Amino acid sequence: MLTQFRSYERSARLLMVNQFTINLGFYMLMPYLAAHLSGTLGLAGWLVGLVLGVRNFSQQGMFLVGGALADRFGYKPLIVAGCVLRTLGFATLGLVDSLSALLAASAATGLAGALFNPAVRAYLAAAAGDRRLEAFALFNVFYQAGILLGPLVGMVLTGVNFRVTCLVSAGIFALLSIVQIRALPARGDESAPDGAAADESTSDGAAPDDGGRRRAGLLSLWRSVLGNRPFLLFSGAMIGSYVLSFQVYLALPLEVRRLGGEGEFGTAAVAGMFAVSGLSTILCQTRVTRWCKARMTAGRALARGLLTMGLAFVPLLAATALPVPAGGLGRWALAAVPPALCALLLALGTMITYPFEMDTIVRLSGNRLVATHYGLYNTICGIGITLGNLLTGAALDASRSAGLPALPWIALPALGLACSAALHGLHRTGRLAPSSAKLEAAMG
Repeated sequence: MLTQFRSYERSARLLMVNQFTINLGFYMLMPYLAAHLSGTLGLAGWLVGLVLGVRNFSQQGMFLVGGALADRFGYKPLIVAGCVLRTLGFATLGLVDSLSALLAASAATGLAGALFNPAVRAYLAAAAGDRRLEAFALFNVFYQAGILLGPLVGMVLTGVNFRVTCLVSAGIFALLSIVQIRALPARGDESAPDGAAADESTSDGAAPDDGGRRRAGLLSLWRSVLGNRPFLLFSGAMIGSYVLSFQVYLALPLEVRRLGGEGEFGTAAVAGMFAVSGLSTILCQTRVTRWCKARMTAGRALARGLLTMGLAFVPLLAATALPVPAGGLGRWALAAVPPALCALLLALGTMITYPFEMDTIVRLSGNRLVATHYGLYNTICGIGITLGNLLTGAALDASRSAGLPALPWIALPALGLACSAALHGLHRTGRLAPSSAKLEAAMG
């Protein structure tokens, strides 16, 4: 893994390390924000939900804007702007207690993610060139490592004071901002429709204004991407992967606590489940990608990854057929083992799909307006996650009230099978690898 990491150019290596640091700073704070808002500040539950919801809405709702701005002005300025904005947002969260200031800070942290996420992925795709697939696999290792380590660091810092956690996290993003300004070369959409040579630097570190892309309005960029039918079909089919993988944060912890209780065992079982998911990705991602690349096309890998994610819930479905012990080791095993197996299989499915997913977006874009495509993709999947979580929550409530514990564990595999079949159909009809002429026609 280290040899592979060193084989990439400096900008690609920097983006991978940056993503680890971004996730470290984010996840050391966000898991403990709700407790700070409700406990230390004494906000009502609906106000806590409002503050957290504003962050999610501002990020998901602005991904398309962030991606289009990256294609128009270059990737580096958007990455820097996102890091600076998150610095301000996280520092404010630790220093204020008024609702209006908290809402503004929460919105700023969400907007920051919408600015740098599409730009980072588009930049990495351009920097990696023909090695995009392997680069995104390695990128996911750094991504997961940050998610795994962040809450542990945050737990230690929050034990001192939540304000300390906020300021340390803000300091991390401030340092990232400086590093991006000094060390990250300017780069933009080198294959923009107007033929702009976007990677040529100007005095301010942005891509040059050649009179083409910069005069184009955001609406024209969005219109071009929204006309890419193969991309939209692919985005819709991939929603299921995000709904299924998000159950590590929703359905699985609820199931663990339903059977194992809210005490130390339940907390330890949930932590173990996250550790299984994160460590398996860190240790196996590059090997899984190498194995899949040697044996199957991107379309087949995506379909099989979604199938794996759907089948991940079979252990939970099987567990509903077993009698629930009144207590002791048997109940603990039933509460911990099936969710852990599910988390492991979800991680495996994600390992299979993620690099091919990121690479397919670039191919479907025809290497044009890549960041805008990533932005729209994130927006579509974000909407899907919201709706999917609402339906999953409703299924969990219905299963308990009707005495049908198997209901959610039947619905989620069905979703995985449906999305896998959709991806298989797109692959067989050639929509996941359209010709350049078809892409030109689709995008005008």
